[in-house]
Amino acid sequence: MEQFSKIILILVSVCLWFGCAKERKEHFVSPDAIGQVTLQMTDVMVHDVTNPPLSARFFSYACLAGYEVVAQHDTAFKSMNGVLNGFPEIVKPAVETYSYQLAAIMAMLETAKKMQPSGALLQKYQDKLVDSCRTLGWKEEVLAGSKTYGIEISKQILKYAKADKYNLISNFPRYEPRRTPGTWYPTPPGYFPPVEPYFATVRPFTLDSASQFPPPPPVAFSENKNSEFFKLMQQNYDDKLEQEHRVTAAFWDCNPFALENKGHLLVGMKKISPGAHWMGITDIACRQAKTDFSKTLLINTSVAIGLMDSFMTCWDEKYRSNRIRPETAIRKYIDPTWTPFLQTPPFPEYLSGHSVISTCSAVILTHYFGENFAYTDSVEERFNLKARRFPSFMAAALESGMSRFYGGIHFMDAITNGQKQGQQVGEWVIGTLERRD
Repeated sequence: MEQFSKIILILVSVCLWFGCAKERKEHFVSPDAIGQVTLQMTDVMVHDVTNPPLSARFFSYACLAGYEVVAQHDTAFKSMNGVLNGFPEIVKPAVETYSYQLAAIMAMLETAKKMQPSGALLQKYQDKLVDSCRTLGWKEEVLAGSKTYGIEISKQILKYAKADKYNLISNFPRYEPRRTPGTWYPTPPGYFPPVEPYFATVRPFTLDSASQFPPPPPVAFSENKNSEFFKLMQQNYDDKLEQEHRVTAAFWDCNPFALENKGHLLVGMKKISPGAHWMGITDIACRQAKTDFSKTLLINTSVAIGLMDSFMTCWDEKYRSNRIRPETAIRKYIDPTWTPFLQTPPFPEYLSGHSVISTCSAVILTHYFGENFAYTDSVEERFNLKARRFPSFMAAALESGMSRFYGGIHFMDAITNGQKQGQQVGEWVIGTLERRD
């Protein structure tokens, strides 16, 4: 876990935000604490090399746990019962003394601790959070009650998560590449096996099924030099990759599987998933707009739900069309020495995951903050990537999609059709969540 020296100061602000004092009947927590939880979850994901779809699953259930606590105390926000597929009625714990906002944070942490493989690493952050509240005069019964409340809510969310059938994926037969012309095959340097080939079998949150928004078929594979597919390959091959495009590609790389040659060793580079990047953008937007605790949790939950459902629709298509990556195709049919600027992720090419999930996230964030919400994306400064300024979320999503072309890892139709699917899923998620009574 990184940045604990910085976290100390942030933890103090968690309790100071609303000027907590011993004599207050309620204890309030800064909405910034929500972003801190997702940041700590991201650090654990980097530690575990968590794949992108699975990262979205972790974020969504953790945020749901926190949100349901809010829904039980803030009348402006309603439970997801009757809104999300199969979501149960969450029973309010029989706890008398607690801070519901601290309980919400505890519910998020307890859920993440149980779901993430190295979730125990989150305990250190949780302990520091409690200690900061204690230092500011919070009574032990409030701290204990808040934790108990959070644990009880988390148990109910974890039961809901277990029923989404993700744990059944391990029973499926091992996925093998088709080895037919034009289909995906593992790429260097790691030659990793395919990631989450059965992710579309998991229960979605808002969709009827993972195939609800099928994209147009990809341009058909062909070895004919006059074919549309060959033109797509040539487009990637001919790209001159200007310096600005290199910067853009590197900024949105978000490939947790990236490797670096060091002598005789291949060393994994620390990189977050694309979903974690958009959760970071969500935190930036909420801080900039100064949204209150309840709305901040709603927005984070909405984006996380959108990530989960958009990854499902994208992965459903990836393993249906199973299209070859530019790296494999160009080396075989145009130039055996060609290499992409970015390392190719270990799964089929069509659709572009960045295009789908970035557009979906941008649609959701635009719903809450407006079309011209300018912000500075500093999410990956801690990974030595300079911050970039964007005039809107949709502008960022467009750049994210194009970064995959600049990086040489996607054909153009995977990007444009991915953006269309992301738009559809984002609008569907917002429409579903807005239908709450």
